[in-house]
Amino acid sequence: MDLVQLTEEIVKSLVVDTDAVSVKEFPTEEENVILIQVMVAEDDMGRVIGKGGRCANAIRTLVQASSTLKDNKYVKIDIDKF
Repeated sequence: MDLVQLTEEIVKSLVVDTDAVSVKEFPTEEENVILIQVMVAEDDMGRVIGKGGRCANAIRTLVQASSTLKDNKYVKIDIDKF
């Protein structure tokens, strides 16, 4: 499973409106960095970010750990709303 699919599966398990989830990978100028943008519905932002950002940090940790096992690239995840 690649990093975008992993991120999408984790985020979809947290939100109510799974159809509004969009996860895309964007190129960066740095060669060892992957940028993943997560878009969710406005009502689901609190669920994805979590209290004090704990949920968002947990998502980043899981995806980064998966990247270390496979590509060994640094992963940046931006979470935003539609």
